[in-house]
Amino acid sequence: MNEPRTLAIDIGGTGIKAALLDDAGSMIGERQRVPTPPKPVAPEDLVRAIDQVAAPLGTFERVSVGFPGYVRDGRVVTAPNLGTDVLAGFDLQSVLAEHLGKPVRVLNDADVQGFGAIKGRGLEMVLTLGTGAGTALFRDGEIMPHLELAHHPVSGNKTYDEYVGNAARRKKGKKAWNKRVVKVIEILRDVVRFDHLYIGGGNAKDITFELPPDVSIVPNTDGLTGGIRLWQKDPTAYQAADVPSGGAGSPPS
Repeated sequence: MNEPRTLAIDIGGTGIKAALLDDAGSMIGERQRVPTPPKPVAPEDLVRAIDQVAAPLGTFERVSVGFPGYVRDGRVVTAPNLGTDVLAGFDLQSVLAEHLGKPVRVLNDADVQGFGAIKGRGLEMVLTLGTGAGTALFRDGEIMPHLELAHHPVSGNKTYDEYVGNAARRKKGKKAWNKRVVKVIEILRDVVRFDHLYIGGGNAKDITFELPPDVSIVPNTDGLTGGIRLWQKDPTAYQAADVPSGGAGSPPS
C-alpha cells in the first residue's frame, strides 16, 4: 500500500506556499509559491490562489493548511493581514475539502510552524515574524491552542503586529526593528517562561543580534513540513472536514 501524500499549504500575508509531503513529513520535490491575492482577500480568491499554487504538485490524499489568523474548527475567526471583515466566519476547512475532494485540516500558521520546529520537551514557544507576528505554545509536544498575541498591546497602544510586523520593519529600519524584537523576546520570556523559543517567518532572516541559548531561528519551510503533524494526531483533534475517499486529489480545473 502506498503511503499517503499530504498537500501542505502555508498561507501568508504576501505569498501562499505549497509542497507535497511524504508520510514522514519530508518534502517531495520543489515547493511552489504564488502571491497572496490583494487585500481584502475574498474567500473565492483565496480558494482560487490555492488551486493555482497546488496545480503543479500532482495528486495527494489529504491536505494541511496553515492560516495567518485565529481558526476554530476550521472556520476563520480573525484574519488581520488578509481581511477579517471579509473572511470572518468563512469555513475554509469544509470549503476546501469539498473543492479539492480530499480531507482537510486547517490550523493557525504559527501552530503549524511550531509542529515543524519543536523538540517535544518542556514549554516551547514559537514566534513568527512576517507581515504580522504570530505565536504558538507547546507543552511536551502538545499544542496549547488559540494562543494569539498578535493583537495584544506590547508597547503603548501598539500590538505585536504593529510593533514587529513588516510595516514596522520597513518604517523603522532594520536596526530599530531588531531592538524591538529583543524587547519582545524579553517580554515573552518574562510572561511565558519558555524553555525554548523558536523564531520563524520570512523576516526572521533580518535578525542581526546574537541570540541567547534558549532562542533559535528555524527555517521557513517548517511552516509546510509541520503540516504532517495534523495527520499524526487523533482524527478528531482538529475537527477535520472529511469527504468520500473516492474524491479526486488534484485541484479542479
